[in-house]
Amino acid sequence: MKTDDFVAMLARGDAGSVPPAYGRRFAVGLGLGTAVSGLLLAGTLDIRVDLAAALRLPMFWVKSGFAASLILASLMYALRLSRPGTPVGHAPGAIAAPIAALWLLAILSLIAAAPGQRLPMVFGVSWMVCPWLIAMLALPVFGGSMWALAGLAPTRLRMAGASAGLLAGATATLLYCLHCPEMQAPFLAIWYVLGIALPTALGALLGPRYLRW
Repeated sequence: MKTDDFVAMLARGDAGSVPPAYGRRFAVGLGLGTAVSGLLLAGTLDIRVDLAAALRLPMFWVKSGFAASLILASLMYALRLSRPGTPVGHAPGAIAAPIAALWLLAILSLIAAAPGQRLPMVFGVSWMVCPWLIAMLALPVFGGSMWALAGLAPTRLRMAGASAGLLAGATATLLYCLHCPEMQAPFLAIWYVLGIALPTALGALLGPRYLRW
């Protein structure tokens, strides 16, 4: 958004409204980024061969629902941060809620498990690569999200960059569910959340530099 457009928007008193152009810009950035991430998943990791069977397991929908809820919450957060003078409202709570729910489920699962089962529930078979694969898949979506924000009017640049990274990490996690065989809540609560935190931290780092207008 150019400075003249921003001044005109403030003069009209519609800084808190959501112009259709904002939604279109996010749709383009996220759509292209997600498409590239999907191709990256298919080309480098492949879809799990037992996906049809996994779709019948409740934990598959738990982890997919976790990622989907974070996508919606972080998109709401990013849209609010893209408009100057707009309060973030309940967006931080909407982001924290699915993470807290997953951690609660993880704690309850560990309490209910036998002592010898707890470490395998935490580490699974892919803890060393899981966060990095999520971060890798997040990069195209991160680029699209940052492009969307850079063309709008964010003023809280570090928070806006973090929201782009969070949105990218959550989207990548949803895609990664199509590949990852891990189903234990403690594993998801640690390594999936870490995978989402990596692009979020990257966005917070780069936001003040690349979102300045």
